[in-house]
Amino acid sequence: MSRLSIGSKIHDLSVSTIQGGTIAIPNKSSSLIHIQFRRHAGCPICNLHMRSVMKRYDEIRAAGVEEVVFFHSKEEDMKDHLGSLPFACVADPGKDYYKVFGVETSLVGYLNPKNLIAAIKGTKELDPRIYTRRPENGNLGMPADFLINSDGAIVDLKYGTYADDQWTVDEILAKATSLRSHN
Repeated sequence: MSRLSIGSKIHDLSVSTIQGGTIAIPNKSSSLIHIQFRRHAGCPICNLHMRSVMKRYDEIRAAGVEEVVFFHSKEEDMKDHLGSLPFACVADPGKDYYKVFGVETSLVGYLNPKNLIAAIKGTKELDPRIYTRRPENGNLGMPADFLINSDGAIVDLKYGTYADDQWTVDEILAKATSLRSHN
């Protein structure tokens, strides 16, 4: 699996969401799509991050950004606690899209002490039944973020080096603003 780079093109993907819809990537009606690759559906770190995105989703949409989030979990595992999110969530238990985008796993990244605070915070807020199940595809997945324009070009990206290494909402908004001002 090879990593993508800024300028790489994404060609005509159509993904089904756990909410029952379909998302086209690239999307000609959105100026930017922010694709996030998260870990498994019961990951306390990922769920903490999803709540931060959900709280500020109106700002993200106002900035012209459409959110699409992939998890390497089965749809039924995701629906209970991610199905009500206001943005597209995609089940990818076979990690097919993770491979397309070059999203990797890492034992070193999983063991990074920077994950601990987010894991504790996320665990406090989650239903214990969610994170006590053995996660499909394990705990070693790393996050990744991609901003894709309406032509399918990757205009910015980040491959996380540990489980809590992703763009914040402020970073997403700043990137969208910067890209709009350069066009």
